[in-house]
Amino acid sequence: MSVQRSLSPPRSTPILHKPASAGPILLEQPGIARPLPASVEVAKISLAGISLAYRTNSGQPLAALANINLDVRAGEFLCIVGPSGCGKSTLLHLIAGLSRPSSGNIRVNGKPIRGAGTDRILIFQDLGLFPWLTVRQNIEFGLKMKGLARGEREVKAREYLRLVHLSQFENSYTHQLSGGMRQRVALARALALEPDVLLMDEPFAALDAQTRDLLHDELERIWQETGCTIVFVTHNVREAVRLGERVVLLTFRPGTTKQEYSIGLARPRHIEQTDVAAAAREILECLREEITRSRDAEYGK
Repeated sequence: MSVQRSLSPPRSTPILHKPASAGPILLEQPGIARPLPASVEVAKISLAGISLAYRTNSGQPLAALANINLDVRAGEFLCIVGPSGCGKSTLLHLIAGLSRPSSGNIRVNGKPIRGAGTDRILIFQDLGLFPWLTVRQNIEFGLKMKGLARGEREVKAREYLRLVHLSQFENSYTHQLSGGMRQRVALARALALEPDVLLMDEPFAALDAQTRDLLHDELERIWQETGCTIVFVTHNVREAVRLGERVVLLTFRPGTTKQEYSIGLARPRHIEQTDVAAAAREILECLREEITRSRDAEYGK
């Protein structure tokens, strides 16, 4: 069961307060008061009692996730953080319909998911771009699988190339692009399918800091322009605060929701802002307990 508290910062440093009623932690910019909704009225994604267990190669049982209950609002930017091995990526795979939970159910728009679908697109860490196709052909690939005519595919591909500022590279191959540009190709390919939900698994982890900061700005702009619901997994707590409207912290294995934080800092944000750093520090203090558990389990303490 997740612990829910309220956080509101005076002047510069966030201070933790225990509320009279349960609710997620609220991280606000000084001088901005925003009431936290008591409940989510309409959930784009609803996870109820999600658990997952399997056997390792040695035959030992392993509980990966345990009793996760989580609702994601339509158009929300939700970030998930937690120690290594807590099931963050596994949770994305379940929402994408690439695997099934041992118990519990997942609904999108109130309907149970039966498998993978173009309404939920997962961007993997390795992107999955095809090196033998041009940039535009990569973006068209999913549209071709959906049966769109060639002319329609080209129009839509160019539309999303403009959205990610890559129009002049439509005939380039992926090996001719920088890491940040390849990330934008993967994002354009996903968005071209016009999914209700975009699932992102540590997409910027391998990038240098400058490229990462630029892509934070790009992703925030695209999210605001499209209204897409985004579930974003990261190890970087500052990145989660920089991007998310809400941050969910998972425990060490078996992963379950330990804490939820509603991020009320004004946009646009930057990862080096003092209020972003202060909010991230509050979350990191809670995360360190789970990192210690992870380390102890790994080294058999």
